Amino acid sequence: MSLSSTRSLVVALVAVVASLATGLAPAYAAPKNGGGGTGTTSTAVGNDVSYPNCTGGLPNGQAFGIVGVNDGLANNTNPCLGTELDWAATSTSATTQPKVALYVNTGNPSGVSGIAWWPNSNTFYDLKGSESNTLVDGAVRVDVPVPSYGACSATNDAGCAYVYGWAKAYDDLNYRGVPDANKSGMWWLDVETANSWESGSTAALAANQADLEAMAAYFKSAGAQVGIYSTSYQWGVITGGKTPSTSSLAGLPNWIPGARTLKGAQSNCALSPFTPDSKVTLTQYTSSFDYDYSCV
Repeated sequence: MSLSSTRSLVVALVAVVASLATGLAPAYAAPKNGGGGTGTTSTAVGNDVSYPNCTGGLPNGQAFGIVGVNDGLANNTNPCLGTELDWAATSTSATTQPKVALYVNTGNPSGVSGIAWWPNSNTFYDLKGSESNTLVDGAVRVDVPVPSYGACSATNDAGCAYVYGWAKAYDDLNYRGVPDANKSGMWWLDVETANSWESGSTAALAANQADLEAMAAYFKSAGAQVGIYSTSYQWGVITGGKTPSTSSLAGLPNWIPGARTLKGAQSNCALSPFTPDSKVTLTQYTSSFDYDYSCV
């Protein structure tokens, strides 16, 4: 979801290599769960932009605009967010997609050396996007609901990953400069292997999923709509690909990258979703910019 979506293209190529090496399906292969969207007869497309588009110009004539809130990592801000939101507001609304939507980076960096903050309980203190486990003057106390898999106890487990994900979503909504008018709109979770994730065990994958469940749950609690940008391959690598129907991620719209042409994006609407009870509602293809096709 960067300029010209080079990252999306690289992801697709990496997935193909992985499939040849390990027998796994490539990034754009469909799992056997649920069904995709049917596509539409319209050729109207939208665009997604973010910090790489701060220079070099923006698309024009887009049917809808999706703007990245972060600057490549979940804990920072797109420096031209306001300008890009103004651009998105000029969209023609030629599809059923929201005229303006947002996407946010995700990650579970619990195992990263030197991480700035990691929770030790289900309460943290937030000072304009900077978290602390102890009270700081001027900070807001945030109490995170305890999920079914248990409370946070200062470990790299699912309980603490849930608190971390909640905190990142809290910052996105409250401290990244998103106008109130857009806070209850559509928020896409950008879930890609390029970001920091735990790996190597079932518990690690469960923690990654907990992080994402918390982000979805927080945005929903704030009255926003939530969807997920990923591929079946990447979703499997990050979460294990066995999201239960009881998860806050179940039923969320899927946005699938990997195509290189409009025709390819239209075909990808027929792919099966990577989360249960969901539909593929949006697909992406790459040209001079990132283009997005509405499947509904």
